[in-house]
Amino acid sequence: MAQFNCKYLTSSGKEQKKVLEAKTKDECMKLLKNQGFTVISCEEAVGLGKTLNLGAAKKVTPRDFAVFCHQFASINRAGVPVVDCFEMLGNQTENKSLENAIKNVHRDISKGDSLATAMKKNDGVFPEMLNNMVEAGEASGSIDKSFERMAIQFEKDDQLHQAVKKAVTYPIILIVVLVIVIAAMMIFVVPTFMGMFADLNTEMPAATMVLVHVSDFFVSWWWLMLIIIVGAISLWKWYASTDAGKEVTSSMALKIPLIGNIKTKSACARLGRTLCTLLAAGVSMTDALEITGKSMENLLYKRAMKDAKEQVMRGLPLSKPLKSCGLFPPMVVHMVSIGEETGNIETMLENVANYYEEDVALATEQLTTMMEPAIIMVMAVVVGYMALAIFAPMFTLYDSLTS
Repeated sequence: MAQFNCKYLTSSGKEQKKVLEAKTKDECMKLLKNQGFTVISCEEAVGLGKTLNLGAAKKVTPRDFAVFCHQFASINRAGVPVVDCFEMLGNQTENKSLENAIKNVHRDISKGDSLATAMKKNDGVFPEMLNNMVEAGEASGSIDKSFERMAIQFEKDDQLHQAVKKAVTYPIILIVVLVIVIAAMMIFVVPTFMGMFADLNTEMPAATMVLVHVSDFFVSWWWLMLIIIVGAISLWKWYASTDAGKEVTSSMALKIPLIGNIKTKSACARLGRTLCTLLAAGVSMTDALEITGKSMENLLYKRAMKDAKEQVMRGLPLSKPLKSCGLFPPMVVHMVSIGEETGNIETMLENVANYYEEDVALATEQLTTMMEPAIIMVMAVVVGYMALAIFAPMFTLYDSLTS
């Protein structure tokens, strides 16, 4: 999504400025025109104009959608018409992107559009899964239940995302702190102590000399190391955005010890929760598999869902492609198979989701519990060696004076 600096006239003729997010310039201008504004100018924000613009709209998170769905379900269940629900929600939503989308929907449904149609007009804001659930809810006359199911779905998605994010972020933070501590000691602390022994003509211990050479390298070439690190990170991010890079990173993510296990369990939980929610709302299996595939973060699981959709369309049960792809644990395949045999697949998928959501939370706690003492031990060894290397000349000097 790009940011655009927009200047426009309101219906009263007042000139205003706003920063909007959209995929293209035409989409941004269409968004303003749909709100009844006359566009004066619309230019993409670049450089400092983009990064320093505090008025930019924020991305709508699963937590934002969960609050929105809960509020709509509660208000609508109290007997408030859908049009009035969206008018009320548009005035109390904090996220600007979601607020603008809700107001657009309110305008369109006031003109006679169905709720699902109005929501689909706001490309990139409302997820496809939510649009399909709303469409199914309108057809069955249970729109409040559709929003309530989606509120639970978004809450679970947010919890799952935060758990995986925590599992990946925590070790990285500890490693970065370790690197910064070592670099700071090599550049500032070690040279200060070594300068005290420079004029004593005392033979330095081997451990101290190693530390001195490493410290000299850090002091002389820190800028080169910084360039290499930044360059390597930038190169990796670029490569990860390419098709070949996505293939490699998706495969690597599932093979990393501990982290890969959490990624797999996360995918199983998302499969169970998303499919269960969609099927319970009356969405067809093929459409549910397509939407589930789009919700997967890992490219391999996206492909597995696409292949599963094609095989289900040919008449095969879902458990067959889930087993043949080799990405899902036997427990998932077995529970889906039982659900197909008993005609109770929604319940089985919900059980899969509940089990793996709890398993992801437990695995995340175990990972952080294991990583913290491991990193602390590494830091203790490194700092201990540096302390020994720094104080070793003092002991040597003391021995020479007393002998």
